[in-house]
Amino acid sequence: MARILTGIQATGVPHLGNILGAILPGMELSQDPKNEALFFIADMHSLTAIKDPEVLKHNTYSVAAAWLAFDFDTEKNIFYRQSDIPQVTELTWYMSCFTPYPMLANAHSFKDKSDRLHDVNTGLFVYPVLMACDILMYDSNYVPVGKDQKQHLEITRDIAAAFNRKYGETFVMPEAKIDTNVMVVPGTNGQKMSKSYGNTINVFESDKKLRKQVMGIETDSTPLEEPKDPDTCNVFALYSLMASKEKIAAMRANYLAGGYGYGHAKQELFELIRHRFEGPRAKYQHFMENQDLLELELKKGAEKARAIGLGVLERVKKKIGYHHG
Repeated sequence: MARILTGIQATGVPHLGNILGAILPGMELSQDPKNEALFFIADMHSLTAIKDPEVLKHNTYSVAAAWLAFDFDTEKNIFYRQSDIPQVTELTWYMSCFTPYPMLANAHSFKDKSDRLHDVNTGLFVYPVLMACDILMYDSNYVPVGKDQKQHLEITRDIAAAFNRKYGETFVMPEAKIDTNVMVVPGTNGQKMSKSYGNTINVFESDKKLRKQVMGIETDSTPLEEPKDPDTCNVFALYSLMASKEKIAAMRANYLAGGYGYGHAKQELFELIRHRFEGPRAKYQHFMENQDLLELELKKGAEKARAIGLGVLERVKKKIGYHHG
């Protein structure tokens, strides 16, 4: 069985882009009987940027609630919170002693901010080592990454190889599982949907707020009676990512025929989102109102993850010479 590991950023309530681009593909991977999936909420990584305890806590719970709302199988797989496994920071120290300074200075996460060094905390600088240890600590075989995250896996492999050369085979060498078909979900303004662009659609909002977000999608000013080009329209692009072939064809025909306004298309998109995510939305609310259920699942996952991680940590300590008795 291949062990697949994915870290999930705790940046707040997952939006439609996160659901279509990460959660649903993640579910598919985790349901494959040949895989064991370790999915963790990277709340320790979040501390490099988020210092408000309430925000950090809320973000972690909302991410956990979203994944569980889509029925992530926590019996077959492992779902945990990074900060519940403090041993990963112990491994991070050991591995940082095998990580050359220039490697971290060249990491994208640091280089992007290196012209504003007063904004860079030490956590951000050593971020790639913690990320490497998140992977190495669980003997992970594959790590699904986008092309922009490939460097992190290269750093992980370099650190593991340096240790293995010094002490003999210790770490499993993880491989990048690069999905070239990563879905790019357009936001309300046509740019990639992202919290940093402020163009997201939050599926887990109330109907009223969700509809307001959908109605706020930017469109051109073609009059209602005139034909419209579906291939340049943000509303149609979003609709096409979720609707059946028949419904997409029907909306395309409406656009080309004229007499069909963007308001009609937005209403149809709203109904589609509401219908498609009806079950997960209800489950998400249930989890957020009963956070003890989230704690239960996260603690259960942490126990399973710790059982694997402690074995790897002992292996490392023994090689270094810290194992007594």
